[in-house]
Amino acid sequence: MAWIEARLKPVILAGAVLLAVVAGWIDYRRRRIPNWLTVPGLAVGIAANVIIGGWSGLRFSLLGAGLGLLLLLPFVLVRSLGAGDWKLAGSLGAFVGPRVLLDLLLGSVFIAGLMAAVLVIYKRRVRETAWNIWHLITSFLTFRMPGAEVSLDNPQSLRVPYGVALAFTVALYGVLRAKGVI
Repeated sequence: MAWIEARLKPVILAGAVLLAVVAGWIDYRRRRIPNWLTVPGLAVGIAANVIIGGWSGLRFSLLGAGLGLLLLLPFVLVRSLGAGDWKLAGSLGAFVGPRVLLDLLLGSVFIAGLMAAVLVIYKRRVRETAWNIWHLITSFLTFRMPGAEVSLDNPQSLRVPYGVALAFTVALYGVLRAKGVI
């Protein structure tokens, strides 16, 4: 699998960056990531890996897509992440495989956290946000679903477009990889 990762980066990573940047722009503008982008993105990621790596490329791609979908599914189910973001992670996993996707997801959580902190401070909602975090933690510890007030269903909740954070992370990763930093 290491051979595939090394061989894919110039071509496949460029496709992943393009997909992420388009999805991030759309998410920024419309606050959603459409299926017409993520579903073909998944297919292109799989096809590109199969063309370059054969059966190993297919396995690599499916493992990446599956990991992205599996890791983010709980957040979709509790309504703290949109389905478009979830499908974008799966599509990106089809391009870059499981190891790189895990790095991208971890980096994007950090970026989304920074975006959220700036937004909460800018909107002066620190106390309300602290209360919501406490509510989420107690719900998690008691194995109960959090209420609608802390989900995407609440029209007054502050929302960070995760697709933007993921796009920024993928683009940054692509630049750093192209420069040989990572």
